[in-house]
Amino acid sequence: MTVGGSDSLAALLADKGVLPAGWRPVFEWVARGEFVPDRVWPEDGDVVDRRRDPEAWRAAVYSDRALVTQWDDGRHAGEGAGRLATSSASAPSTVAEMLFDLDAHPGMRVLEIGTGTGYSAALLAARGCDVVSVEIDPDLADQARANLARAGYGDAVRVVTGDGVLGDPDAGSYDRVQVTAGVRRIPAAWIEQARPGTVIVMPWGTDFTTGDCALRLVVDEDGRGASGPFTMATAFMKLRRQRPDRHHYGAASMPGDWAETAAVSTTALGWDDVVAGPFDPVGFVLGLRVPDCLAQPVPDGHGGGTLWLHAADTGHGHSTAAAGFAHGHTPNVLQSGPRHLWDEVEAAWYWWDGQGRPTVHDFGLTATITTTADTALVEQLAWYRDRNHPLAPAVHDEHPAGAAH
Repeated sequence: MTVGGSDSLAALLADKGVLPAGWRPVFEWVARGEFVPDRVWPEDGDVVDRRRDPEAWRAAVYSDRALVTQWDDGRHAGEGAGRLATSSASAPSTVAEMLFDLDAHPGMRVLEIGTGTGYSAALLAARGCDVVSVEIDPDLADQARANLARAGYGDAVRVVTGDGVLGDPDAGSYDRVQVTAGVRRIPAAWIEQARPGTVIVMPWGTDFTTGDCALRLVVDEDGRGASGPFTMATAFMKLRRQRPDRHHYGAASMPGDWAETAAVSTTALGWDDVVAGPFDPVGFVLGLRVPDCLAQPVPDGHGGGTLWLHAADTGHGHSTAAAGFAHGHTPNVLQSGPRHLWDEVEAAWYWWDGQGRPTVHDFGLTATITTTADTALVEQLAWYRDRNHPLAPAVHDEHPAGAAH
């Protein structure tokens, strides 16, 4: 018995209430199966191979699940998971919700960063948009072109093989910009290649967590900046230029005697206070208020572990902190370097708690292009509630000493 199909997927998304107005026919027309390779890894399961089990493959494709389609930039072989997932077919509900934020209409010129399988570009083309999609991986770009041609959208989408942080400077201005890779630093090109009033939608986050939040920016009238709110928690593979190598951090990266000179303290916070799930707001907020800090939790398997914090050398030395949480023991904290990173995290946590634990929807970001030595950079400023209330970096004296949680 054949299972699933674009009609059933569209109905599933409609039942979930995530389809934007006017988009149900588009999801019915564009078959996800035309864009998914024969072998995929669902986010919640083992490899599914179309050649061995076509019904299981079809069930996975026409479900509301993200499917990993590439590991380790294509170097992975075999059926097991690779070291790093580097491309995927996003969960259809996530695709639909980001299209809702994008608010693309027929006739609009859309720049997409991260073609992947080509499915999202096909949806935009079926909507009547003129789409240019940029993909850094040549093999993925070639496969996306083939997918789009087979599905009948080869003439409606131009796939460019190139680095998405550069956008597509040869194509002029765009009405919408959609980004399908996790962003840490917004490239100036995306704003420069957009018209005033253009909506830019991207997954954005900090290195404090591996997750992201969908960010909906609107380009200012002068074309030199953009601002807007975060709309939902999500998680995407990161832009290749902006991936942190977390394997280089933690105890193994530290000199053997670093603890002997580190400042020692304790904390009233617990492991579950600061190490949460990928869609919990606390890690996102901590990352906003503790800038340029990479967090690496190492669980101990007993409800605790060590949270490592690292900040790069900015001319005054590398900063590191390790907060240890062992069941039945008072948490211990070690800090070294010019920044006391745990103190900053603790202050940010108490601020978030004191504000009533706001969610990602209460925050936003303003991006402003600055030019230094003929190089265009983007200053990113997070805000709370509206752009007139920017978030300052956390400082240790924001909460009373010895405050309990």
